[in-house]
Amino acid sequence: MIISRTPLRMSFVGGGSDLPAFYRRHGGAVVSTAIDKYVYVNVNQKFDDGIRVAYSKNEEVTSVAQVEHPLVRAAMKYVGLTGGIEITTIADIPSRGTGLGSSSSFTVGLLHVLNAYKGRYVSGEQLAADSCRIEIEICGEPIGKQDQYAAAYGGLNLIEFKPDDSVIVSPIICDRATLAQLQENILVLYTGITRSASEVLRAQTGAEANARNERALKRMVELAYDLRRELQKNNLAAFGEILHENWVLKKGAAVGVSSSEIDGWYEAARAAGAAGGKILGAGGGGFLMLYAPRERHSAITAALPMLRPVSIGFEPLGSRIIFYH
Repeated sequence: MIISRTPLRMSFVGGGSDLPAFYRRHGGAVVSTAIDKYVYVNVNQKFDDGIRVAYSKNEEVTSVAQVEHPLVRAAMKYVGLTGGIEITTIADIPSRGTGLGSSSSFTVGLLHVLNAYKGRYVSGEQLAADSCRIEIEICGEPIGKQDQYAAAYGGLNLIEFKPDDSVIVSPIICDRATLAQLQENILVLYTGITRSASEVLRAQTGAEANARNERALKRMVELAYDLRRELQKNNLAAFGEILHENWVLKKGAAVGVSSSEIDGWYEAARAAGAAGGKILGAGGGGFLMLYAPRERHSAITAALPMLRPVSIGFEPLGSRIIFYH
């Protein structure tokens, strides 16, 4: 029996620039952090030669080709497993449509545990690259690359996406006190709205090509470098302002990112003391992340009683094998 633990992620600035339609022309960059909410994938040798996969449904099949879950089917083929295995998964946060990168965290954790089952060590870089290959190339998901690298590497990073498809992950170095205050000032609220990131991104992909949206994404990439610079100077004063500008740009650059309801929540939060924020992930629902002095959090939550606060901290480590027997 082998168990992997893979963190979810919270993206701050630059989302959308990790899509190939943009970064292959201009290069992209995001600032994101892994968080202390996880996806666990358990693999166990099966008594017979069949395959059992348990997630929101149970599958009992006799061959890899019969597995319905596309990521499991593709990952098993990718690592060369044909059967005699049980795969089960559990997540700290609802596993679909919450904007925390759960699908990619699952893929990274699944590849990690399947490689361990085969007796192979894989680096974070390899896990991220292979996860991108499975999700984007094999399964045809219209998603970017940031989630896979955040899950595989962990920590608070600037992640750069180069036109040649290479990816550079650079940890953001700042004082421990700065990190502690940053976490303390972040407020995360669950909207209760779930949506398919693939569907939202599919609707956005065509729009990303026009000049107006390219200008917005170019500015969002600049903001990612600005945010890294301010964090490395231990200056949190600009954090909320950068988040706010990024959110305004993101809403204007693509359809489906916000709604009148989300806009209302965001404005109420700003009126109650939030300096900035965003809907995490592709947009349209999931979690609303806000940045505000800790003393304003109670006023913000009082102004948004329909949303549920969720405690979230940063996670310095990426995907790990936490049990091997």
